[in-house]
Amino acid sequence: MHRKRTGFTLLILFILAYLLGSLVVGVAVGNPGAEWLAQSDDEAEEVAADDGEEAAVASNLDTVWILIAGFLVFFMQAGFALVEAGFVRARNVVNIFMKNLFDLSVGAIAYWLIGFGIMFGAGNQFFGTEWFMLNGLPEIYPDLTIPSYAFFFFQFAFAATAATIAAGAMAGRTDFGGYLLCSIIVTVIVYPVVGHWVWGGGWLAEMGFADFAGSTVVHSTGAWVGLMGALAIGPRQNRFGAHGSPIPGHSMTLVGLGTFILWLGWFGFNPGSQLDADAASIAHITVTTNLAAAAGALSALFLGWYLVGKPQLPWGLNGALAGLVSITAGTNAVTPLEAVIIGAIGGIVMFYGVNYLESREVDDVVGAISVHGFCGVWGTLAVGIFAAESGLLHGGGLDQLVTQIIGVAAVAVFVLAASWVMFRIIQATVGIRAPADAEIFGLDIYEHGLVAYPEFTNSPSEPTPPPPQ
Repeated sequence: MHRKRTGFTLLILFILAYLLGSLVVGVAVGNPGAEWLAQSDDEAEEVAADDGEEAAVASNLDTVWILIAGFLVFFMQAGFALVEAGFVRARNVVNIFMKNLFDLSVGAIAYWLIGFGIMFGAGNQFFGTEWFMLNGLPEIYPDLTIPSYAFFFFQFAFAATAATIAAGAMAGRTDFGGYLLCSIIVTVIVYPVVGHWVWGGGWLAEMGFADFAGSTVVHSTGAWVGLMGALAIGPRQNRFGAHGSPIPGHSMTLVGLGTFILWLGWFGFNPGSQLDADAASIAHITVTTNLAAAAGALSALFLGWYLVGKPQLPWGLNGALAGLVSITAGTNAVTPLEAVIIGAIGGIVMFYGVNYLESREVDDVVGAISVHGFCGVWGTLAVGIFAAESGLLHGGGLDQLVTQIIGVAAVAVFVLAASWVMFRIIQATVGIRAPADAEIFGLDIYEHGLVAYPEFTNSPSEPTPPPPQ
C-alpha cells in the first residue's frame, strides 16, 4: 500500500514537473502554447471562410439555374404563339403574334407594378399588401438562397403564361384593345390572387393544398379566363349551327413546332419550380415531366385513331400538352410509372373535353380549355391520389384528395366569377368582340394593317407609314 502511494505521488510530481518545464520552455521560445491557440483560431476562420465560399457558390448555382429556367418559361411564349398561329386562319396570324408579344409587354409592367406584391407580399390570407414596384423587397428572397430579383423574373414568366393561355380560346374574333385590357387585369389581379392563396402563404396553402408548379395556379386559371371569354364573345362566324362547319387551322407545321418548344420550355417550368439546383430533385422532376408528355401524346393519338379512324397530328400534339399540364402539380411527388399513368389519363381527358365543348358549341380554337383547364383539374386531383406519403394510394387517406378538391373548386369559382365581371366591364367600355367585317377580311388587315402572308391572302398588306419627321 505504501509503495502504491509513493508511486502515485511520484507520477503526480512528474506530470507537474513536465508541465512546468513546458511552460518555461514556451516562454523562452515565444509561447508555442499561445501560438497553437492562435493557429486554432486561424483554422476556425479558414473553415468559416470555406463554409461562406461554399454557400456563395451554392447560391450562385441556384440563381443561375432559376434564371435559366425562367428563360425557358419565357421562351414558352414563342411556343404558345406558334401553336395559336397555326390553329387560326392565315388572315389572323399577325393578330395572334401581337397578342402574345403584348401579353409579355403589359404583363411585365403590370406584374412589376402590382401583381407580384399581391401574390407574394405579406398581407392576409387572400392577397398581399407590400412589395409593389418591388419596393422593400429584400436582396435575398426569404427562405431561399437566390436574389429576390431572380425569383421575381421567374414568377413573372409564369404570370405571362397564365395570361396568354386565354388568347387561344378566344382567337379569331377578339378585339385587340379589349384583349389587352383583359391581359392587364389577369396579370394585376386575377392570377396574383390565386397565386397568393397557394404559393404566397394564403388560405389554401395553410390547408395543405399542393400544386408544385401550377396545374391549377397557372393553367386552370388561364383556361377559366379563356372559357368565360369564349362564352362572352361567342363563336366565330359560321362555326356552328345549321350551316356551320369546322374551321381548320392554316398550318400544322407551326402547331407542331410550337408544341416542341412548349415541351422544351416545360423543363424550365417544372424543374425550375424546385427553386434551387438540387440535382437529384430536378433530375427526378425532368424525368416525370417528360414521361407524362409522351404518355399524353400516345393516349390521345391512339384514342383518336380508334374513334376517328386515322392517326391525326392535332390529337397527338394537344395530347403531349395535356400530359404536361397534368403532371405539373405533382411532378416532384410521383414515381415515373405514376407520371406515365397521369399523363396518359390527361390525354384522354383532353380528347373528351374538346369533343364535349364542341357539342356545347363553345368555340375554343386551340383546345386551351380542355388542355389547360380540364387537365389542370385532373393533374391537381392526381396529387391527392398518387403523391408520396400524402396520396390515397400511398396510405395518406382521403385528406389530401379532399383538400385538392376544395382548392380546385375554390379557384374555379373565383376565376370564373372574376372573369365574368371583367368581360362585362370590357364589353361595356372598349368592347371585346371584333366587328363582323374584321372576321371576314381578317383581324390582321382590319386591326393592324398587315398580313402575315401577302403572297397567299386576298387582303393587301398596308403597313401604317411612319409619322413625318
